[in-house]
Amino acid sequence: MSLLTLLPFIVLIGAMFLMTRSAKKKQQQAIDMRNQMQPGSGVRTIGGMYATVKEVSDETVLLDAGPGVELLFAKNSIGAVLTDEEYNRIVHGIEHDLKSDADVVPDDASSLTETDDSSSAASDDAPVDFGKKDTAETAEAPADTADAEPADAGTDAADRAKTDEQAKKSEGGSEAK
Repeated sequence: MSLLTLLPFIVLIGAMFLMTRSAKKKQQQAIDMRNQMQPGSGVRTIGGMYATVKEVSDETVLLDAGPGVELLFAKNSIGAVLTDEEYNRIVHGIEHDLKSDADVVPDDASSLTETDDSSSAASDDAPVDFGKKDTAETAEAPADTADAEPADAGTDAADRAKTDEQAKKSEGGSEAK
């Protein structure tokens, strides 16, 4: 037989060896975790029940599932040993102190867009008009506003835009339906 015909078998045996090796490592970690259980630690069973360890023996664990409820489980049925913070968060709903975290994301984007006070004060002085203007109105506007007072020019354009919108709605335009 040539080496080429044996190559698939060699690769298959190597893959099986690696898979069994990683499974043995996980199994050994689970055994170590179960052996480190102490009375008072919080656990989750493989069935999903959360309880506190009361007693640990060679093959069994006595769990306190609530006031007056003690259950005897096999050690193999313990899925995870939880930290005190994690157990309190899940069972009692007690969150850890968020103020101790250094990097906190702000609730709104205003802190991300703010600049120093001098530039923001200058930008707040002039009102911004976002109204839509037709090209015909803008050509006639300088001639009409030359006779009017400069303070009224901005308010007249805004009033015209509001009356145009109200007229469209009252005439039964698409917005009124």
